[in-house]
Amino acid sequence: MAHVRMEEVLTAIEDVDFPADKDELVAAARSHGASPGVLKALRGIPPEEYGNREDIAHSVRLDPDSDLGHSAAQRAEQARLGGKRGQSQHLRDVPRPPVEEELDR
Repeated sequence: MAHVRMEEVLTAIEDVDFPADKDELVAAARSHGASPGVLKALRGIPPEEYGNREDIAHSVRLDPDSDLGHSAAQRAEQARLGGKRGQSQHLRDVPRPPVEEELDR
């Protein structure tokens, strides 16, 4: 697993026109000046065609504690919920808790 944050990976491919395959993503990240960790993370994705940045975010293997923007409450909910078979706990979709939504108002 790469020791990078998802934000770094997505920033490195921000200029990519989708759909794009793995080779195009790696080339775009390289031309963007991505770090070796980001390039390693992109080289580790399956050789498929990706329709958008979200598809890539679900394919890149990162440390579970990487910056995916989830709060502690959301990570706890991910641990309680079952996900798709074979899907890592930290990638399970989980809504924001109502208290967090209220605090953001």
